[in-house]
Amino acid sequence: MAVHTHDDIDWSDRLRSLRLAEALDAEPMRAAARRLLEGMPDRPTILDVGCGAGGMSVLFAEELASIGAKIVLVDATEHLLTEAYRVVSAAAGERATVETIHADVADERLPAKLPAADLVWASRVVHHLPDQQAAIGTLARLARPGGLVAISEGGLDFNCLPWDLGIGRPGLEDRLLAARGEWFAEMRAGIPGSVSMPYGWNIALQRAGLTDVDSFGVLIHHPAPGPELLREFVIERVTWLKEVAGDRLGEDDHETAAALVDPANPAFLGVRRDLFLQGAKTVHCGRRS
Repeated sequence: MAVHTHDDIDWSDRLRSLRLAEALDAEPMRAAARRLLEGMPDRPTILDVGCGAGGMSVLFAEELASIGAKIVLVDATEHLLTEAYRVVSAAAGERATVETIHADVADERLPAKLPAADLVWASRVVHHLPDQQAAIGTLARLARPGGLVAISEGGLDFNCLPWDLGIGRPGLEDRLLAARGEWFAEMRAGIPGSVSMPYGWNIALQRAGLTDVDSFGVLIHHPAPGPELLREFVIERVTWLKEVAGDRLGEDDHETAAALVDPANPAFLGVRRDLFLQGAKTVHCGRRS
């Protein structure tokens, strides 16, 4: 059953893809988690807003296992909340507590429903909301004075395919990503109440009243041939890119992409040993004064 979100994406249907991505991102993002947790008080309160499958909070829980923590998972999709609670609770150990809140990040009343946090984390959530600046303002109000607000947005797009695949025209991935970009722009324009934000994430954090605004990058790199998990992720990714591209992609490219994800086709990506994953995430953060 489809789950309503502002972007009309059924995120519960994307659980497998989210899990695969989190597994591939885990070690680089663990370093990011450690950086964000530096200087936290004993038993900090952490809000994972738009927690998705819960991967980052698993890392928070593991890193804080020795001192304990209160981790509050927030998402508008109940199925994802259930799954996130399961994996984060398993990682939390006896000293950490894990709670869930079913809520919409775009709800300006959200701060009244949640405890003040030492760390507010939101990964690739804000760009799916109608008013991105207002959403960052809400995230800022969730932090207690001196608390850290961190969002993962932007970065370098992920690439995973050789330029020449031996089928179709070379450069398919570039065209898939370009079509995805057009889809995203149309998706944002179609969100009811959509408001443009014609400036960068650092400016948005500053406009929300946060101080000490900074950012850092996280490189995600799995060279070929990579593990079986990588091939599964690439197949899922190409399948999704083909779907969102729709008629923005030429018929020949659609046929090529369909062959690449068809296990019965000789061009099936699952038998290749030259797939890779390379890209970067950017984490922007600031403190509530």
